Amino acid sequence: MAAAPARTAASLLVECLAAEECEYVFSVPGEETMDILDALSRQDAVRHITTRHEQGAAFMADVYGRLTGRAAVAMSTLGPGATNLVTGIADAHLDRAPMVALTGQAGSDKIHKEAHQFVDIVRMLEPVTKWNQRVGQPGAIPEIMRKAFRVAQLAKPGPTHVELPENIAAMEVDAALRPIEPSQAYFPEPTDEAIAHAARLLAGSSRPLVLAGNGVIRRHAAAELRAFAKGLHVPVAVTFMGKGAVDDRSHLSLMAVGMQARDHVLSGFDRADVVVSIGYDLVEYAPSRWNPDRRKRIVHVDTQPAEVDASYQPEVELIGDIGGTLRRLLAAVLPYGIGGRDAGQRHAARETLVHQDLRTAMLAELGAYEHDDGWPIRPQKAIADLRRALEPADIVVSDVGAHKIWVARLYQAYEPNTVIISNGFAAMGISVPGAIAAKLVHPDRRVVALCGDGGFLMNSQELETARRIGANITVVVWRDDGYGLIDWKQRTEFGHPFGVAFTNPDFVAYAESFGLAAFRPASAADLYPTLMRALAHPGPSLVEVPIDYRENLRLTERLGALAPGG
Repeated sequence: MAAAPARTAASLLVECLAAEECEYVFSVPGEETMDILDALSRQDAVRHITTRHEQGAAFMADVYGRLTGRAAVAMSTLGPGATNLVTGIADAHLDRAPMVALTGQAGSDKIHKEAHQFVDIVRMLEPVTKWNQRVGQPGAIPEIMRKAFRVAQLAKPGPTHVELPENIAAMEVDAALRPIEPSQAYFPEPTDEAIAHAARLLAGSSRPLVLAGNGVIRRHAAAELRAFAKGLHVPVAVTFMGKGAVDDRSHLSLMAVGMQARDHVLSGFDRADVVVSIGYDLVEYAPSRWNPDRRKRIVHVDTQPAEVDASYQPEVELIGDIGGTLRRLLAAVLPYGIGGRDAGQRHAARETLVHQDLRTAMLAELGAYEHDDGWPIRPQKAIADLRRALEPADIVVSDVGAHKIWVARLYQAYEPNTVIISNGFAAMGISVPGAIAAKLVHPDRRVVALCGDGGFLMNSQELETARRIGANITVVVWRDDGYGLIDWKQRTEFGHPFGVAFTNPDFVAYAESFGLAAFRPASAADLYPTLMRALAHPGPSLVEVPIDYRENLRLTERLGALAPGG
């Protein structure tokens, strides 16, 4: 009878993952992580998913964390495995998604000198993590792993990193060592004095406006935001990553801002005298773009104090639980209304007409193209048909490129966390691995990875992962044979493109070679039926959409210059 395997530091680490209720470890197996992989193979609490690239593993953990608020693990070996994780870790850092990166390393007896594949991963990841640590002795693992998960998940969430040298991973550990059980942290709420201050400011305003960001969704405060906006009849603009915080079918929704240089005018920021920023991160939409003269009076509602920025100087900061804060602020303002009851009612009626004009113009753009028969297919048509094909709770994970601008501008979100856009770090290649993670979190919903042909091929190898693990996503590729967003910006700024054209494989044949069902519409009218066939397929699928990006410049002509970093 074979002896039971020794309890090693790697085994203890996996026990800590189970104690944290970590559901997934995404990784490309490596020599320096073999002890961890062996420990994972001998338990059922934590599922290991083999990916085809470490960047795909990091993006999966990133989007999993954004959707759930809990940290999954992205694991790699040392050297090139770890460097491949960096883009996904940095994305989680600026998009505020909890995750724990776990890397193997050469033996601790080699770290002081040159060694095969050795780079100092801890120092390398310092700028893009909230906290990171090398394990120096097995006895420290319970504390290190508890801290890694705790720091990753506390506001504002983000990535942490733990490095485990291979010789330490293989060491036997004391039988008395056990994981530290997680505890629950609760957010405080602002003082009565702070609520009263903000209420006076709002009650005395004449044209308030709400700017809602990713934090509203992170803190599950969409219901409170909607009640606040409805109760005070205040319009709401959302950032790209705040889409779904308000229902875009509501007349109070100004849709997403951050696409165009004139968004602050088009969405009413130029007319607003008070801006209530709720769960807003400055990386989502630079305050200099919506407060260029620095004259806006700002109420900051978030879990953390405001970042210092010359164009973002709040008059009052309400720090703590966002949902509870909004409930109390609404109750404090309601007795007075906005600008007094009668004045507030007149203002509300007047401003509703103004904002309805803005919404009508945007939605008319979709309606006008619903039956458009242009070929290649225009972006407005592609967005309209995708929205029509999906249910309110279905999820779109957008990649980064010209299509992202169209998604943010025109795709209507009805529920929180149904449109996932990377806009803090804005990393190309996130959509396919991100959609796989979304399907793992919500197996009962349809999930679409919407990408351009540039971003798609950055992580298209994860189609095999989707097929292998049964993640039945639909990948929609807008094909224009070039880096469309940079082409758009070059034409706007310099009058001509340079270095942005490339050729593509046959995406239908490419997807079929991975075992996916693949489709290509024969005409614009065939797009919606094609999407429905792909979405109904009982397995992962792909739809190639020839796209007409000449509409980009027409949009610029109508709305003004494309904003930097869009």
